[in-house]
Amino acid sequence: MTDLRIERLTGDADGDSALVRDWQHAHNTTVPADSAYLSLDDVRERAGRNVLEVAYAGDVLVGCSTVRAPKEGVATVIARVLPEHRGRGHGRALYERGLATARALGAEHIETVVLTSNEAGLRFAERAGFTVEVDRYRLDGDTVDWVELRLA
Repeated sequence: MTDLRIERLTGDADGDSALVRDWQHAHNTTVPADSAYLSLDDVRERAGRNVLEVAYAGDVLVGCSTVRAPKEGVATVIARVLPEHRGRGHGRALYERGLATARALGAEHIETVVLTSNEAGLRFAERAGFTVEVDRYRLDGDTVDWVELRLA
């Protein structure tokens, strides 16, 4: 695995412009659901309430992550790796960093969300220890369900 350089969005619209674009690209490329498409303004808004990070191998964008701060003790950690960079340990590195961030924010429990159509993502989450199904839901306009999984 190539060493990753991971950068956090600060929510500074001017200072983060390249990071915001890269995070948006990684998110929108890896999450095909229409309801999940995010504009640059959407990403900036999320950066103000979540921990958003972008991962690079050298100068090449490989993925992004989201850590949603704990609500009622439960934080959500999501790692996304661009298809051409999968299988190299980048997802594991993003998840481990996300888990550490969630714990530092005081999470008592950690969850993730995956589209049920993303079989590789579901297998990855299960291998990472997310084995307890909490919920399934479908957002307006989607044709597939999302599944919330809790870290066992």
